Parts: sequence; C-alpha cells; structure tokens
Amino acid sequence: MNLRLVDDTQLEVKQIAGPATLAPLVFLHEGLGSVSLWTQRGLDWPAAVCAATGRAGIVYSRRGYGQSSPVPPVRNYLKPDYMHVEAWRVLPALLGDLGIAKPVLLGHSDGATIALLHASRFPVTACIAMAPHVIVEDISVTAIAGAKTMFESGGLREPLAKHHADVDGAFWQWNDIWLSGGFRSFDVRAACAGITAPLLLVQGLDDEYGTLLQLDEIAKAAPHAQQLRLADCGHSPQRDQPQQVIAAVANFLIDLP
Repeated sequence: MNLRLVDDTQLEVKQIAGPATLAPLVFLHEGLGSVSLWTQRGLDWPAAVCAATGRAGIVYSRRGYGQSSPVPPVRNYLKPDYMHVEAWRVLPALLGDLGIAKPVLLGHSDGATIALLHASRFPVTACIAMAPHVIVEDISVTAIAGAKTMFESGGLREPLAKHHADVDGAFWQWNDIWLSGGFRSFDVRAACAGITAPLLLVQGLDDEYGTLLQLDEIAKAAPHAQQLRLADCGHSPQRDQPQQVIAAVANFLIDLP
C-alpha cells in the first residue's frame, strides 16, 4: 500500500506502470468504493484498462475509504458540495503531487460526477463517466435507502469491511449525505457545459441507482459526448460488462495524446 500526503490527508494510491508519452488514466471510485474494490471476480479492472490502452494508471481511495485517512467519527460529515470539493481541490492537489498535467479521467458513479466536475474546470485529455449522477433521482434515493437497511441488518457490513479500514465511516458518510434533505437539490448540469475535452458516457440499461435521464441531461450540456448504453448491465459497467467497456474505452482513446 502506498500512502501519499495530499491536502493534509493520507490517501491510498496505487500506480500502474505505463509509458510516459501518453496521458495516464486516473480512476475515480463510486460512493462505497476504494482501490481494492475496482478488482472484482478476479479481474484487476484498472490494470486491464491500462493494458488495453497502453497507458499508465493511478487508482486512489478518497478520504474515509479504503486505507486512506478516516473521516471524523461524526455522522453527517459530508456536505452537499463534497463532490465539488473532491473535483476542484483534492484531485488537483493529487495530480500536482504526481506531476500529472492532463490526465484521462475514468470515474464510476460518484467518481464519474467528480470526473465531470474536474473536466469542467481543469485541462484533461479525456473524460469517461460511468453511471454518473448530475441530478438526484427518486430511484437513487430509494436504492440508497435500501442499502441503509442492508447495512444495518449486517448484509453489507462484512463484504465492505474487506475493503475499508473504517467501514462505518465509509458507509455513513456516503449514505447520510445522499439521504439528507439538503442533497435533493444537487445539480451539476450547468457545470457540464464547461467540458470541452472528449467525453464518453457509459450506463447500464438496468442501472438500479439512476436512469438514462442522467446521460440525456449531460448530452444537452455537452453535445459532443459519445454514449455507450449497455444491455444486461446494472449500476457497475466495469463489473457487469467489463470487456465491452474496456473495448469501448480503448477505441475512444486510440487517437488521443
């Protein structure tokens, strides 16, 4: 495990070797994700993407996730702008520490939203957003409320504890903010209009945490976006259709610097 001090926080960072001549991929995890959770069913998905694209990679756990510094032991820690803070303060600090000027961002769920927000203000080579959230839908709130019930009954705690040093901190910081009344007005559609870099949007047709409205709204703000809508795929394209997404990402990036 490699810990780097970024913005006064120890962040768990995994680096995947690759040529310095191409912009590296930076992987941004979902609301309950971490460095280790990118690996599922025996597949180290970031490493597979890097191999298919011929690029180096950076995978990191946000504060409170994986082996990164824990959040304070209080409930309702995150605020409605937590993804803006990550995209506009923490991620730029990490990229600066690593000497990366124009990354390829690849985010999932919350990480996809962070990727979109970062690309709206900072130079990137490209942005890939899988199952992004640009507004809060009722389907998302219902699914996240169901996750709360599962966690409280013990169904989620054991599998999540394998990936997070502080499983309670990881779960509640995500769950509390998404189920809070103040978060219902979360809306980053206007920010997406600032994205000029190549943009690929990916979502499963069976996504239990959001509808295709998310992609439609991004496309209105950024008409140049390419889209991949996947059958037989839920909220996690990298787990449900890993090879199809790898092929799409490799094709999307083939001519980019």
